[in-house]
Amino acid sequence: MGSEAAAAVKELSVVNGVDLERYQGRWYEIASVPSKSQPKSGTNSRATYTLKADKSSVEVLNETWVNGKRSFIRGSAWKVDPSSPDAKLKVRFLVPPFLPVIPVTGDYWVMALDLQDYQWALVGQPSRKCLWILSRTPELSDDVYKELVEQAKNEGYDVSKIHKTTHVEGIGGEDTDDKNTPSDRVGLWWLKSLVGK
Repeated sequence: MGSEAAAAVKELSVVNGVDLERYQGRWYEIASVPSKSQPKSGTNSRATYTLKADKSSVEVLNETWVNGKRSFIRGSAWKVDPSSPDAKLKVRFLVPPFLPVIPVTGDYWVMALDLQDYQWALVGQPSRKCLWILSRTPELSDDVYKELVEQAKNEGYDVSKIHKTTHVEGIGGEDTDDKNTPSDRVGLWWLKSLVGK
């Protein structure tokens, strides 16, 4: 069995001791092996995490821009085992966003993290179907990027599927919110995801 095949059957490695209070805030998607719900033509993709009062669960806001128009979806995340130091979380969204009644739950495992400053992270799933390279800014140094891609490869990911996310200056203000963004198209985003657009 080759090394990549062997890596694919072992459990995905995760970091220990993630401080959710420090982890919360805005993260920019630098690259990903995207999920089916992510628009293929999306730019300026980012996630904002807000720690809830219970200190063990997190509000999630995922945003992307398609043809200059903002799309978003909200959800929540929580640790699989609150008593464990492992950074294994579950995330749940209610779909479709225009009539959120169907819960969809996925894995959110933090594989690597800048534990000193919380400036970058590598997030994956034990299925190896999705992967996200995140940064506190829309840019990440080449050295860190290459290191995270190499780690993903060592964990059994097909890194040829990684797609770099485009960030266009002037799109997506720091304080964008759905209540004051009339061009949101959450319903169309979800519908397009069903047919792979």
